[in-house]
Amino acid sequence: MGGLFKKPDNRAAEQQLEMQRQENARVREEAQQERADILEAKTARRRAMQRGGSRMLLSAARVAPEMGIQTFGATEQERTA
Repeated sequence: MGGLFKKPDNRAAEQQLEMQRQENARVREEAQQERADILEAKTARRRAMQRGGSRMLLSAARVAPEMGIQTFGATEQERTA
């Protein structure tokens, strides 16, 4: 009669619950990372559209950055010759 009042062995069910919790946490983390990647792509696309494709390598300090570096004392004809 001593066996009637013992607690049942639930170790397998507890292990399964813990595995499910870990899997849920992993799936939640993957979904959060995917959302962050999508947001980053949207931000990059918006930034590219706002800048109109202007290159970041062009210096804002130059008067005409598209002209490139001009050598001192050389005229346009001397550079092309």
